[in-house]
Amino acid sequence: MTSYFGEKVALYYLWLGWYTILLVPAAILGVIVFLYALAFFNTSPLIKEVCESDTVMCPRCDKWCQVWQLRDTCTYAKVSHLFDNEGTVFFAMFMAVWATIFLELGKRHKATFVSKWKVFDWCEEEEELILGVVNDPDCHPKEFRHSYLRSTLVLVLVTLMLVLIIGLTQALVVFRVVAAVLLSEGTWEFVRDHANTVAVMLGAVLHYFTMQVMTRVNKAVALKLCEIEKTQSIAATERSFTVKMFTFQFFTLFSSLIYVAFFLGSVHRINGRPGSYVRIFGKWRLEECHPSGCLTDLFIQMAVIMLLKQTLNNIFEFTVPWFKSYFRRTTTKKLERKCGDCYKNACREEEKRGHDPCDICKLHDWLRNYDLNDVNFFSLFNEFLEMVLQFSFTTIFVAAFPLAPLLALINNIFEIRLDAIKMVSLERRLVPKKTNNIGIWNKVLEAIGVLAVIANGLVIGVSSDFIPRLVYHYHYGPCANGEDNVHCMKGYINDTLSTAQITDLNVRKDFSPSQLITESGFNVTQCSYKDYRNDVDYSLTSQFWLIIAVRFAFVVLFEHVVVIFKCIAAWFVPDSPVVVKNDRLKDKLSRLKEELQDMKYSQSTDV
Repeated sequence: MTSYFGEKVALYYLWLGWYTILLVPAAILGVIVFLYALAFFNTSPLIKEVCESDTVMCPRCDKWCQVWQLRDTCTYAKVSHLFDNEGTVFFAMFMAVWATIFLELGKRHKATFVSKWKVFDWCEEEEELILGVVNDPDCHPKEFRHSYLRSTLVLVLVTLMLVLIIGLTQALVVFRVVAAVLLSEGTWEFVRDHANTVAVMLGAVLHYFTMQVMTRVNKAVALKLCEIEKTQSIAATERSFTVKMFTFQFFTLFSSLIYVAFFLGSVHRINGRPGSYVRIFGKWRLEECHPSGCLTDLFIQMAVIMLLKQTLNNIFEFTVPWFKSYFRRTTTKKLERKCGDCYKNACREEEKRGHDPCDICKLHDWLRNYDLNDVNFFSLFNEFLEMVLQFSFTTIFVAAFPLAPLLALINNIFEIRLDAIKMVSLERRLVPKKTNNIGIWNKVLEAIGVLAVIANGLVIGVSSDFIPRLVYHYHYGPCANGEDNVHCMKGYINDTLSTAQITDLNVRKDFSPSQLITESGFNVTQCSYKDYRNDVDYSLTSQFWLIIAVRFAFVVLFEHVVVIFKCIAAWFVPDSPVVVKNDRLKDKLSRLKEELQDMKYSQSTDV
């Protein structure tokens, strides 16, 4: 591959193959965690408490939503249990350490082949200088320059671009809120009953299409910013563009997920409470999580985006070049007919005489190669960007979606073959380029590994119900009170609910009289909602503050423990195998001996 495509393309496939191999243990453990939750699916006291509850819950929206029974969301509670259980905590820790091990073992794997290809000491800047000297022996190097004005301008423009992307995320939030209201007013009973879930799924689909549009916008903006910077070399321009493009794409993909994980599912309800709801433009109530937690909403977002992104991207990535190549072939059929049997016979006659193939026969091959799709710098860049973003999905929010490594593994098995077919059969050959690493992508992957530790710690400590369940188990539950023969989590669901009195004037303003009538025609005088508040004055209880303290203590402990394991893993696994180090040491020694002999010879000649 190196002799035809060059080291740059070869290293991409080397990295992708290694990434796919190491996804196997991550995918297996993710499936085990999922099966662990499935094994206790029917015996979990939390699910049983939801499914058998008679608790009347407050309306989830204005006007058309009525009070509802907590047991109506039995299925939702079961799904939440699959992705919010004790196993996901350890799986998140494993994936954070796995990311470090993947990077360190990847460096060793790369070092073996780089040494074999004799490009270990290759320097990108030196090659550009050599090419300049070859083209013009009297050329002068482009000197390094730095302009604070240009840097400030680029920083301001990048900030404005990120503000725009975050603004689009807020627009998606408004869309979900409005969609939930409109769906709850619809004619289909199923859609009305599951308006919030359907709105989340529609928001995820819309988010996907927004990503497709913003990808093109991000690329154009990143290129323009690189022009403003006026970087010193082609390599520097490539690094600058990569960092900017990845940053824009990262915020485009993850802003919505960050909102669901850390704001919608925050330690305190940002949507307010009955009698004091937060409203968009003073009209629409802000969306809220299900009483079973916000991780299911995060899981739905991730599943829809990953499935759509990977499936549709692979389809378009292969079919678009195929159709382009097909249409190119149809436009050159007339020329190929002219280079028909007569030219082939002439070529055969020339070959029989021992001569080289005729130029006409070469022209036939050129026409066939011309039918292939054109390539440029973005051809390989897009492949790297797609895989690195997938790596982000696989590691950063894996606590909410343990099956993400499995989906990534299945995708990559097809991705490798489709990319190979596309590069060999559907596209012109990339200009071979020499390199000894994957460039700035190494730094990007390391940054993702750090973000994975922070994000998963926050997802478990802030968004999930792991900490509230832990506090209840050891401080408020039956076991903490010395009760025997009772499950330690009995009564947990009721403990997480607060009560709103309909006699309160502020509460009554938020709900119309028709909303407070149950399906059996009973007028309720109070309803429940998920929060830790006093039923009299709605002040936050001491349990709420204890849970917040434990949440933040867990986040700090989780991140420190995982970072320690990551440092140990990075230290334990050397970047280069011993064989490669010894080979390089021998090469350096032999080169120094040759230089010393040349020096002695030149001195003796001078004498």
